[in-house]
Amino acid sequence: MRVLVTDDSKAMRMIVIRTLRQSGVTIDDVVEAEDGVQGLAAVREHRPDLILCDWNMPNKSGIEFLTELRASGDQTTFGFVTSESNPAMREQAIGAGAAFLLSKPFDGQRFADVIGELVS
Repeated sequence: MRVLVTDDSKAMRMIVIRTLRQSGVTIDDVVEAEDGVQGLAAVREHRPDLILCDWNMPNKSGIEFLTELRASGDQTTFGFVTSESNPAMREQAIGAGAAFLLSKPFDGQRFADVIGELVS
């Protein structure tokens, strides 16, 4: 499985990737992007099976990235991994086509529980 991890923080991208690998979910390739603009370009170039994305980023936020992706007809499984989470955000994310919204802190088991059932 190819995964696109989109977050403006390099440190957070590394944490998400490490946690994903610890989850036991089979990962063949990981592609990184710093914001929604790069994320959209990476989707076109790399065709990921799963997108893990932060909510707040410069240039194009995670929700803007998801909205534009869905408007183009792309249905790649998309989930948010973000420090912010409230019922309104969760509702907006799911309404826009996200499969899930994971809030930090998270661990490999939480990733396995949420992502594992989507990709198995």
